Amino acid sequence: MNEKSDSALKDDGLTQYNERIARLVRLAARGFNRALQLRLQTQNVTFGQWIFLRILWQEDGLSQRELSERAHLTEPTAHTALSRMEELGYIERRNVAGNRRRQHAFLTEKGWELRELLEPLAHEVNNAAIRGLSGAEEKTLRKALAVMIRNLEDDEEKAALSGVRVPPTRSNLGS
Repeated sequence: MNEKSDSALKDDGLTQYNERIARLVRLAARGFNRALQLRLQTQNVTFGQWIFLRILWQEDGLSQRELSERAHLTEPTAHTALSRMEELGYIERRNVAGNRRRQHAFLTEKGWELRELLEPLAHEVNNAAIRGLSGAEEKTLRKALAVMIRNLEDDEEKAALSGVRVPPTRSNLGS
């Protein structure tokens, strides 16, 4: 879809009610990401770094594999982001409990300080997104999205049990 067709949602207040839920959720997610990216860039933080910072603020000292799993990203993607975050002084990587192979990421003081700067930006985006919704509508939306997420996780789990897995984002087509 191009920008013009996506903006159709703004042109006709009724158009959105005829759209597939998947498309509406995708457009909302894209809007959230773009709005947050606009704000994060004021602090020279990328969206990818934000994802890992949020996880580490909740549970510092995770391995690259644990971080990639929690972020739902590949390990090479996590490695690239973590390397850059280390260069910027947001994290340091070190071995834990005598394991020489697996490195864990730990926030530095600078990484912890970013929390006070960045979390308000995320709250700002959330508030912008729900502007115009009543408290009851917001509660209903949260509940509906939670149910949808759980249903889709169950669907993926059922597929995995029958041997079907989500393909990697990078394929070998054309190689």
